Amino acid sequence: MDFFNYIRAVGTGPKSNRELDKIEVVDAIECILNQSVPSEQIAAFLLGWRVRLETADELRATFEVCDKYVKRTTIENSLELGYAFDGKSDFPYLLPLIGKYLKKFDLNLVVSGDELQPAKAGLTVKQLNENIKFDDNIHYFDRSEYFKELSDLTKLRNILGLRTAFNTVEKLLNPGNSKYAINAAFHKPYVEKYHTLFGPNYENLVIVKGNEGAPEIFTKAKYWLKTDGEIVEHVVDPGYFGINYVRSINPISIEESLNMVRNPDDELEKLAKLNAAMFLLSAQKAKNINDAYEMID
Repeated sequence: MDFFNYIRAVGTGPKSNRELDKIEVVDAIECILNQSVPSEQIAAFLLGWRVRLETADELRATFEVCDKYVKRTTIENSLELGYAFDGKSDFPYLLPLIGKYLKKFDLNLVVSGDELQPAKAGLTVKQLNENIKFDDNIHYFDRSEYFKELSDLTKLRNILGLRTAFNTVEKLLNPGNSKYAINAAFHKPYVEKYHTLFGPNYENLVIVKGNEGAPEIFTKAKYWLKTDGEIVEHVVDPGYFGINYVRSINPISIEESLNMVRNPDDELEKLAKLNAAMFLLSAQKAKNINDAYEMID
């Protein structure tokens, strides 16, 4: 079909917009990933689609197309972490501090990175990997190697400068063939959407209301587990574990963020331990967060 018809479907206003069927989504995403249509049309479609709001079925079809492109290397006993590709600017990364707590449980962590994507301008997982030595149970996958087609859209996405459907589907594309995953959700309605989108690909998926779209907890937060087919809400409070982290009032520079990880204070180390407990729970090595924390302690 003419790609312009897809632009019409998402960009002609409330009276004329319509949901794309699966065949149309597949064709549109293939055209975008292969850049077989002009970049201006790709940008127009992505913008219109975002404004109209992507449906769950459209996102699932998009994910299925992306899934076919991913080159995988199996990491046994692994948990995939769904970090956002637009970086972190308000909180440091706990990831480099967490690995050591999980070694005795034979749990590997899988993370993905690429050049900065819209819409924040923070420290990316790719930059973190380039500047901080990860423990050997943290496995970094660069998207330019496992999904070059999406990586090649970086320049266009940054020119557009806005979040698109790819921000949603790109976080858990499972390059390590992980059995378990943990993802972050900004808003509760996304919890069910993420379970529908990603849940079928894992034995267990945990959704956490993490900070800055990252599966890391710094303050009192909710998390959701699927139990007997039902999504159940839980709460984790760092204060209960004697943790009192005070976030910076201003955005943290990239160098500041890296230095905080290189020279962590006691509160940051305590948070790393609590998040390691959350990762144990996600990998079904503990029944609840309290048990997981005690196992690490």
